[in-house]
Amino acid sequence: MARAVAAAAAASSDSTGPNSPGPLTGRKGSISTTRSSHRYSQLYSMAAEQDVEVEDDLARAQKRLRELKTKISSQSKKNFVLERDVRYLDSRIALLIQNRMAIAEQREVAEHLEEADSSDGLFPDDRKLQSYGNLFFLLQTEPRHIATLCRLVSLTEIDTLLQTVMFTLYGNQYESREEHLLLTMFQSVLSAQFETATEFGSLLRANTPVSRMMTTYTRRGPGQSYLKTVLSERINSLIEHKELNLEVNPLKVYEQMVNQIEENTGSLPPHLPRGVPPETAAANPDVQAIIAPRLSMVMEIANSFLDTILESLDQVPYGIRWICKQIRSLTKRKYPDATDFSICSLIGGFFFLRFINPAIVTPQAYMLVDGLPSKHPRRTLTLIAKLLQNLANKPSYAKEAYMMTLNPFVENNKARINKFLNDLCEVGDFYESLEMDQYMALSKKEINLNITMNELFNTHQLLAQHRDTLAPQEKHHLRMCLNELGPAPPQVPRKENKTIILPLFSRWETPIQDLHSTFLQETNITQADIMYMETKSILVQLLRSIPGIADKRPLDLMKIAETAATTKDAILVRKGIKVKEMLIELEALNVIDDHFTFMTEEVTEELRHLGNLREKVNEEAASLESVYKTIGDHNNYLRSQLDSYKAYLQNVRMQSGGGNSPGQGSGVGVVTVGGKEAKKGKQQVLGPFKFTHHQLEKDGVIAESNVPENRRSNIFFNITSPIPGTFIIALHYKGRDKAILEMDLKLDDLLEKQQDQVQLLDLEYVHLNVNKVLALLTKTFIKR
Repeated sequence: MARAVAAAAAASSDSTGPNSPGPLTGRKGSISTTRSSHRYSQLYSMAAEQDVEVEDDLARAQKRLRELKTKISSQSKKNFVLERDVRYLDSRIALLIQNRMAIAEQREVAEHLEEADSSDGLFPDDRKLQSYGNLFFLLQTEPRHIATLCRLVSLTEIDTLLQTVMFTLYGNQYESREEHLLLTMFQSVLSAQFETATEFGSLLRANTPVSRMMTTYTRRGPGQSYLKTVLSERINSLIEHKELNLEVNPLKVYEQMVNQIEENTGSLPPHLPRGVPPETAAANPDVQAIIAPRLSMVMEIANSFLDTILESLDQVPYGIRWICKQIRSLTKRKYPDATDFSICSLIGGFFFLRFINPAIVTPQAYMLVDGLPSKHPRRTLTLIAKLLQNLANKPSYAKEAYMMTLNPFVENNKARINKFLNDLCEVGDFYESLEMDQYMALSKKEINLNITMNELFNTHQLLAQHRDTLAPQEKHHLRMCLNELGPAPPQVPRKENKTIILPLFSRWETPIQDLHSTFLQETNITQADIMYMETKSILVQLLRSIPGIADKRPLDLMKIAETAATTKDAILVRKGIKVKEMLIELEALNVIDDHFTFMTEEVTEELRHLGNLREKVNEEAASLESVYKTIGDHNNYLRSQLDSYKAYLQNVRMQSGGGNSPGQGSGVGVVTVGGKEAKKGKQQVLGPFKFTHHQLEKDGVIAESNVPENRRSNIFFNITSPIPGTFIIALHYKGRDKAILEMDLKLDDLLEKQQDQVQLLDLEYVHLNVNKVLALLTKTFIKR
């Protein structure tokens, strides 16, 4: 590894810029061409500053940014796990609702609802930990093993493996080394996908482990940040217009038209029968008159979305652009006769179909909007997504002939979208920087992985299952690790699934103990080069550490050193004395002139760069703060979903009457979050709990209200749970004893509506958001 980096540094030493110095010839003011290699200088700076503590605005901003990135990476993993649990339970709860689930299956669901206990759990002994540390270092640094494994596992196994790969093995989503290793794995996976493809049309379109992996990759922090920055404002401005109906399907427009006529007049004229075929609806002049202005508006809105996306080219995360680049490269190699349009359709299939469009169609799932879009904006967003999809792929109107009327948008923008998709691919490769990242990793004192026991054991089990394909030879490092570990332990119960810190190391790579000596031995860098870069690095540190000293221009390097040497800070004194001695020695070696002209220019340029960097860091941190908040909000929503499932499961058990079922005799109204039940005895009525119209509207529980504005302050709701699993919502007007109306709700009815994607609950005067109602009932009754 060190030799690879040295070679890279040497190879780039010829590239001198217009301000670069000449070779070291003994004349003052000249330095070695090797030092003109910006890339090597950057690597040395990384090494030299590993243990440096500088406390200035930039350092604090960078620390805040690092903490945010760590939090987002961690929260993304938690959300991925919760989303997987919610998907699983959605299907199981559907069976519960239909009363077709056996007691044993109920217990299986219950295990998914148990809280993980971070303090308990099995723990591998030291020898096993070392073996696992060696295995996972190998998996992380040689991504081809995981790439092969991802192709071998089944669809039922892929989500668990993806959790480990995307959010644990390469879980530091903003760290270049892990990101580049993950992309290397993608390259291997995509190459194999193209090699085994039997026809062009099937590439990357089927629901396979590979396509699932690509979708999961886009849900990581950088992708989520891009969607939030680029699409959130555009979508929110659209959904504000709740009553804007832009339906262009003639059949639906016809149905809406006749419904309105019947509502207004009480009957329908003979020439407007119900149940007409699509052709009849499309030929109706009134329908055509309604649709015509809507077509123009839909295309105008779609254009505004497209403009926003096309202008965001530079904001698209590097990894997503690099995957687009691989798709283009692999397509050209596999299908040399493929047209540019065909190639762009594959790139668009990934970028739009798996990244952009899902966020447009379901913005609430991607945390781009605060509430659930109402009916008409939801339909408009779906139409926009269809148009973007038709742009990125060859449009097919067989199933939706009415979309043909929007074809002018597709035709007018084909050239623009193809240019954008090609431009997406114009990014540099990372292989040289990955070599340096790996080199730096070998010099770190420790590399750790935060991993759960079940992630450890599940990955071990999958590797062992496919050992002969992954590592057929006895001397293969992966096989040696697996042989040493033996059979994979079984999965532990959820509450024992402890997270451990796994130290990573390699028995086949020699750690770099002394970077300074290694640079001298492995490269053509001289001692004078090392001293020059170290001097510059310390001077920059001093300028960042001493307030006001950097404001005086031109910089006087010797005076800066003397100022540091006379401060009351022992560390600054030591650095000041050291850098003063180094300046004198460099002058004696004729590496710098007696005015330090060139070094002063380089230090000044570095300060300018750091000033610009601080602004960028602050901007990025502000953007990520918003992303972190929305990810946290989504986490709370997912947890409320699981709480609803807990309540429902307890209620089903109670009503099923199974004597051995845990929870028998208690119900929804008496269950706490931890699953502990209230004492058995007399049935307890919970409530009423009072909520104002304003409070429920603010929290998004009331999605639409027919109550006049001037009366809303007098409206309040009482919610009671008379028996477990049953809730009564009563609407009251201040000063009146009796409720204006009451609605009796069953928890399983609400869950069934949610399962059927029914968004709103009609309470006559108000429409309630089903998901928000579930969350409110969970918070009010289950957590008491």
